[in-house]
Amino acid sequence: MNIDTNPEKIEDILTRSIAEILPTKDEFRTALASGRRLRIYIGTDATGTSLHLGHATNYMILEKLRRLGHEVIFLIGDFTSRIGDPTDKKDSARKQLTREEVIAHTETWLKQVAPVIDIYNAENPVVLKYNHDWLAALTFEDIISLSSNFTVQQMIERDMFEKRIASGKPLYLHELFYPLMQGYDSVAMDVDAEMCGTDQKFNALAGRTLLRKLKDKEKFVMITRLLENPVTGEKMMSKSLGTGVFLDFTPNDMYGALMAQADENMQQLFEDCTWLSFEEIGTITSTLGPRNAKMRLAKEITTIYHGAEAATHAEETFVKTFQNKEIPDDITEFKTEPTQTLIDILVTTGIATSKSDARRAIEQGAVKIDGHRVGLEQAEAAIGTLETKVILQKGKRHFIALI
Repeated sequence: MNIDTNPEKIEDILTRSIAEILPTKDEFRTALASGRRLRIYIGTDATGTSLHLGHATNYMILEKLRRLGHEVIFLIGDFTSRIGDPTDKKDSARKQLTREEVIAHTETWLKQVAPVIDIYNAENPVVLKYNHDWLAALTFEDIISLSSNFTVQQMIERDMFEKRIASGKPLYLHELFYPLMQGYDSVAMDVDAEMCGTDQKFNALAGRTLLRKLKDKEKFVMITRLLENPVTGEKMMSKSLGTGVFLDFTPNDMYGALMAQADENMQQLFEDCTWLSFEEIGTITSTLGPRNAKMRLAKEITTIYHGAEAATHAEETFVKTFQNKEIPDDITEFKTEPTQTLIDILVTTGIATSKSDARRAIEQGAVKIDGHRVGLEQAEAAIGTLETKVILQKGKRHFIALI
């Protein structure tokens, strides 16, 4: 296969959305310009069903590399998902999933990233691999041998391990094997490069160590930057903060969620989440003004995932609902049961992520029935039999007709 070594395309890959390249950016530039076909992978543990724009950034970069002619591997961590990458956000280890659960999640993920990466391209398709194929075949002797390449001190230097230990939270023995298993993926696939987020740097470096020791081969690591508010430092794609833009959002919800982003987030969202050139982005942000530039951003991204027609309709709905303060025409209807509460309905319809989220929105005055704010006492009472259709609203974007 012919490899495209266009220096402008290579430079775009090296500078856009990238936080760090190891061992160096110059060495990776040389490799991309050499004409040699590189084997590059991104690994994903499908521990949930939804991806957000932060995840999509990685697949957009991977697609650019695929278009240059390089071999791109989409590795599904159907084995490592069942171990669970440790987190410092919980008092205990992640719930261990079954392989069937992981594969089911993977199917939804592939559908969600399909708009930004041509997985089944006829000439250079993405290679799908599952690390169960080699990790499940390792013997205990193999694992002991792999473990001998690292010290306990090296493993617990991982920042989230240090935080767990410092805060007195448990650190389970099986969690120490996660970097080892993910590192072995690089060896099993004999890769030239890995792409990951900043939170996976430790695991990617474990792969560099194993590949060097076991195959005397160097591996490049492309670390992508997080989507973060440049002023507050908060994550743009936070479900808990209500700022996430998820790929399985409806067109209206995606457009509205993007319009809800802070103005200072626009530059990075344009650069990391669209195909527009730096020149086009500069023209938009310098000439349209913040509101119109954000509307262009919202339409651009919504078009990528839902098509131009759906994005145009979403924009029209946004203007009618938020700028003209009208109720949208195409509200989903929900058949209620007399014993249900408004809190139940908010969660069942997906307007609220949990009962606590519903209560928090109610306490903040963000939940209304036919334009009137709902109190917590009213929301916790059975709704009874509705004689007429009523409009349930949460915040500025979520409407549902109760019948």
